[in-house]
Amino acid sequence: MPAVEIFEVGPRDGLQNETRLIPAAEKVALVDCLSQAGFRRIEVASFVSPKWVPQMATSGEVLGRIARAPGVRYAALTPNLRGLTDALAARADEVAIFGSASEGFSRANLNCSVEESLARFAPVMEHAREAGVQVRGYVSCITDCPFDGPTAPAAVAWLAGQLLAMGCYEISLGDTLGRGTPERIAAMLRAVLDEVPPERLAGHYHDTGGQALANIAVSIEHGVRVFDAAIGGLGGCPYAPGASGNVATETVHDWLTERGIQTGLDHTVLHQARDMAHALRGGEGHVSDIDA
Repeated sequence: MPAVEIFEVGPRDGLQNETRLIPAAEKVALVDCLSQAGFRRIEVASFVSPKWVPQMATSGEVLGRIARAPGVRYAALTPNLRGLTDALAARADEVAIFGSASEGFSRANLNCSVEESLARFAPVMEHAREAGVQVRGYVSCITDCPFDGPTAPAAVAWLAGQLLAMGCYEISLGDTLGRGTPERIAAMLRAVLDEVPPERLAGHYHDTGGQALANIAVSIEHGVRVFDAAIGGLGGCPYAPGASGNVATETVHDWLTERGIQTGLDHTVLHQARDMAHALRGGEGHVSDIDA
């Protein structure tokens, strides 16, 4: 069976929507634990305006304090040139930009049209290229939009192709509302694969509707080998009501392992990190309790 990489997004996508402002020290402790699990990539930070995502205001501090493990790349979300500059100053190993396949979500989330969002990304891509930093692209609302309803596969394919052409090394396809089914994910992937080869794709499937593992299965059938997940099932999207529920990293790992698919991750460390993540969510995540 093919090996699969799990891209850990819990420290950023998982924690960004928590109502309790989690101290940087607790985030650092979680990242340091995850760093021992065998991940190649961990998304740690988001350099967006603290006005919109207060939880990520300590992103620079977190990146500065983590114990960087050999062979692990620490990623940051950077929606604009200011965010990229701050991420580079904090020594992010790679960065990410995010766009929406639907106009309604783009306007609600980015305050611009899909076309305008691409124009905004251009200077970010250019500056990242000059700095020698790789850029990952996120596509939101790949099956449904909270404002526009169902998303046409062709719209997802077009945006994914644009991000690839701009220089993104990988395109992560996000089922933002968690309403995707294997049939709809398959239809979306067939369209996207006309624009982007499978080795340049990742699946980011929320488990709100209980379909994330089935969607991963159909994606593997279509050649996708990278999947985003959040330790402990943390997170969702603050701009998509009812979209809580990133699929849990430890659940994806165990499900894949049962099917003979290797992830390279340590089961024991994952479950330690899961307990830490749950403590953070419950407001019990004092550093003395979760020190890894």
